[in-house]
Amino acid sequence: PRAVKERNLAGLNASPAFEFHEQDLVSADVNALTDGCDAVLHLAAQAGVRASWGKDFRIYCDANIMATQRLLEACTARKTRVVYSSSSSIYGDAPDFPTRETTLPRPISPYGVSKLAGEHLCRLYSQSYGLPTISLRYFTVYGPRQRPDMAFHKWLRAQLSGEELLVFDDGAQTRDFTFVGDVVRANLLALESGTPGAAYNIGGGSRVSVNHVLEMIGELSGKPVRVRRGDKQRGDVRDTHASPEAAERELGWHPLTKLREGLAAELEWLRGEMAAR
Repeated sequence: PRAVKERNLAGLNASPAFEFHEQDLVSADVNALTDGCDAVLHLAAQAGVRASWGKDFRIYCDANIMATQRLLEACTARKTRVVYSSSSSIYGDAPDFPTRETTLPRPISPYGVSKLAGEHLCRLYSQSYGLPTISLRYFTVYGPRQRPDMAFHKWLRAQLSGEELLVFDDGAQTRDFTFVGDVVRANLLALESGTPGAAYNIGGGSRVSVNHVLEMIGELSGKPVRVRRGDKQRGDVRDTHASPEAAERELGWHPLTKLREGLAAELEWLRGEMAAR
């Protein structure tokens, strides 16, 4: 919701070093927006695996592919460094764990296809025009200010409200959960390091089942978790686990925040949000 996004910007708006321009990269004058920029952290995208099927795929094509192409075009003349936010969804059901960047991408959702297309564009502009681009493949980002449609946010809110937690599939599926602060650090490091045109895994460093996360939520909240099971969703991969070796070697990055610590931080933030409303 717009009000949530505006609250997230409140602290930044108070800083004289920050300017907010509400623009659509598909139609905006991107040359003017990037004029004088030393670098661009490109996080603008239409997110979400489950909503990317059917007629709404057009939204993903515009927001994730066309917007990226227009931004790259604007940055080419000045050789502005671009750090592109990609996703572990580009791998699909990877055949090996931990998954390395050399694994053949085989996305199983239209969203994953759109993010992979953005990566390919970054590599092409790097190879053809010498544009210094870096792609960061995020693995299940969570933490304070997380989107309300994401699983951790939904589960923690339900737990604090005394409601059932809706869990798709059997809960034995695993994820490499990555704290938002670690993702921020990866972006800052990518401004200075990395091979132009390359992609790097940004993962939390461990493979944890959804059922184990539910146990943690019960322990951190101090009350039992009540779970309601739903069917497996189209486009949801079974397991993810990133190999961070390339990011450690070339970016000097590795995850610092353990899952329990990060989950506790998101729980406390959400408590404050719910109390304030």
